[in-house]
Amino acid sequence: MTDAQMGLAVATPAIIVMALLLYRMGVLQKGGVTAAVLMSLAIATVLFLEQ
Repeated sequence: MTDAQMGLAVATPAIIVMALLLYRMGVLQKGGVTAAVLMSLAIATVLFLEQ
């Protein structure tokens, strides 16, 4: 596993956790959380497989 892949493996869950925390605080709506989670997973998957 390269350094870039390791960074993606750490950053993606951090983004998801942050989106969930913002939802619980009332900052994000459910659609925003869904978009953030799906897009971060899609970007991480593409970048991880291209490495």
